[in-house]
Amino acid sequence: MKTIVLGGGVIGVATAFYLRANGCDVTVIEREPDVALGTSFGNAGVIAPGYVTPWAAPGMPAKILKYLFKPASPLIFRPTFDPAQWRWISRWLRECDLERFRVNKQRMQRVAYYSRSCLHEFRGRYPFDYGRSKGYLQLFRSEYDVELAQPALEVLRDAGIAHREVSAAQCVEIEPGLRWARQTPLAGLYLPDDEAGDCARFTRELRAICETNGVQFRFDTHIAALDIEGGAVRGVRVQDTLDSTRAEETLTADAVIVALGVDSADLLAPLGVKVPLYPVKGYSATLPIVDDEKAPRAALMDESLKTAITRFGPNLRVAGTAELGNRRSTLREQALQTLLKVLTDWFPHAAQSSSAHFWVGRRPMTPDGAPLLGASGVGNLWLNVGHGSTGWAMSMGSGKVVADLVAHRKPEIDLDGLTVERYRRRS
Repeated sequence: MKTIVLGGGVIGVATAFYLRANGCDVTVIEREPDVALGTSFGNAGVIAPGYVTPWAAPGMPAKILKYLFKPASPLIFRPTFDPAQWRWISRWLRECDLERFRVNKQRMQRVAYYSRSCLHEFRGRYPFDYGRSKGYLQLFRSEYDVELAQPALEVLRDAGIAHREVSAAQCVEIEPGLRWARQTPLAGLYLPDDEAGDCARFTRELRAICETNGVQFRFDTHIAALDIEGGAVRGVRVQDTLDSTRAEETLTADAVIVALGVDSADLLAPLGVKVPLYPVKGYSATLPIVDDEKAPRAALMDESLKTAITRFGPNLRVAGTAELGNRRSTLREQALQTLLKVLTDWFPHAAQSSSAHFWVGRRPMTPDGAPLLGASGVGNLWLNVGHGSTGWAMSMGSGKVVADLVAHRKPEIDLDGLTVERYRRRS
């Protein structure tokens, strides 16, 4: 079977890997000169199935109002005249109900736990270093943060997920570098089975494995449109971005898989496939460690400011902030200052702020948090989109699910609530 994967982020490359494992002929189309140069490039790197959580959660609307005018904020809201923004917000507000939160979180965890299992199986066959660390510590600054975390803690307890509620002193035992913190945590939550790793580094290594196995990559290639015939997709119309004088080319395929992040919505809309994706921007800073003793060992999350600090070998990644506003990938000073505040509050001597390399990415968020996997409703066209800020945590599992569907195999997890049908039922 001849297949084309649209998108060279971790989602697209993972999909290509499993399609090839299923015996498919695979070509990946990417507009950038390499894989993982978009949203996969500078994310937090945390793989925490136990705490994969929808952004639509009880208390979140009030939290947005609380932080709206504060200089250090995990949330930035920039109202626009874009009707898509307001439609997305309206749907998102409905999902902040407690029962909806529980359903959505369980759906996300279903994918994330399966994905971690797929990653471990893959790592057993292809061992390579991608800055992996074990354990995930969440830090609470106030009683308000602890209160907001209660619905998520209930889900952890009900699901039997390994976790420990820890004191401030126990936080320091887990992460000794906190001895030099300027901020004292009120308490913490430790998930010993969760992990972290450099997503971009992993994706580049995965690309090399894919190429060895016969997957073709076409970089610097713009996707103009999908080629439709008889109500089904027959191929993809593409254009070389480095040579605009070259004629547009049509690549034929038996199946096309869309894994383009937020850009998926515009490509699918002319076909009548409506996916409620909106770019919620996230920021990160990457810094070299200057004092190993005073740096973190693994991954942490500041629950108040929703900012993660992750160690990748000799470097630190500080990532967070959710900005709902314009679609441009521009750095905003307020978000960058929030990242640096979190770093200096918890690990003031670990790295020098002046050495920070900043990045912004557009997270492809659905209102309810869960991704959209599987059939699109158009023949030969498949979806692997909408992973939000948890694409790295869900990548291998999502890729395997979609590859199995394309190859007419039964997926190993239940897809109830994970397909585009969940939005069609509500419309």
